Amino acid sequence: MGNGVREGQVDFKGQDVEPAASAHLPAEGIQEQKKVLNSLMSGALAGAVAKTAVAPLDRTKIMFQGKSCWLLQATEAYRLIYRTYLNEGFWSLWRGNSATMVRVIPYAAIQFCAHEEYKQLLGSYYGFQGKALTPFPRFIAGSLAGTTAAMLTYPLDMVRARMAVTPKEMYSNIVHVFIRISREEGLKTLYRGFTPTILGVIPYAGLSFFTYETLKKLHADHSGKSQPSPPERLLFGACAGLIGQSASYPLDVVRRRMQTAGVMGHTYSSILLTMQEIIREEGLIRGLYKGLSMNWVKGPIAVGISFTTFDLTQILLRKLQHSTNVER
Repeated sequence: MGNGVREGQVDFKGQDVEPAASAHLPAEGIQEQKKVLNSLMSGALAGAVAKTAVAPLDRTKIMFQGKSCWLLQATEAYRLIYRTYLNEGFWSLWRGNSATMVRVIPYAAIQFCAHEEYKQLLGSYYGFQGKALTPFPRFIAGSLAGTTAAMLTYPLDMVRARMAVTPKEMYSNIVHVFIRISREEGLKTLYRGFTPTILGVIPYAGLSFFTYETLKKLHADHSGKSQPSPPERLLFGACAGLIGQSASYPLDVVRRRMQTAGVMGHTYSSILLTMQEIIREEGLIRGLYKGLSMNWVKGPIAVGISFTTFDLTQILLRKLQHSTNVER
């Protein structure tokens, strides 16, 4: 009956006649899986390296935010670090970092991977496939990535905050924190401060990714180079961290106060009431921007390391995969 050859059959010349598109589907699927896996691995490493590098400053910032006294000056921060070192030892400066790693590795992996996927989705929606997104989609991709990661890992952030502001005798390990909070304060306590976290993540992640991607694009447009150097990536990431954290900092203070309320002798029932109490007791600037000067040191370093580590790891993994494919 004519030349009616079905898919998967061989014609009279002995040639395979499956459609070309179907032959590429498995390869495309494998490539997409590799891309997602690369993003997850690169993001996890980026978060771990960045957070470990600034862990002492991070712990000090949380201690500042959880207290009602005025300790904004950077000199006071470093005195606090030194006193902690003298009283509790050198490794106490990294207390809570194990909980940070448990949280930040999945958080960073999800955030960076989600950002790559959201960029692709928004690029397809707006017709920018293979090109840099315009400013608004660039901001939306970052905000969605941060929100996705925060929603999936929030209880781990709560645990980290508790371990950072309490003596080691109170909580022996991460599991102990979960057990005590669940037993003494209820499971819903693990999500205390969730709303200000999400409200803070939207401008923070949005502006951070937006600034970094924008600076890379401007660099490519003006220098003619397709990729910035590692020091330039660090600089771009530092700018991104400075802008993102400055914009969302008051909500970060509110989040920490709500997370640590149970062990610091306070009760905060909502975002607005928490803000009102902080402003009433400590003032607008001294309360809601407590520790910001130290964050201007910690934040840019952490975000710069994070973005740079992610990009360089992605490039390395692609090269390794390419060399493996060539050898085959």
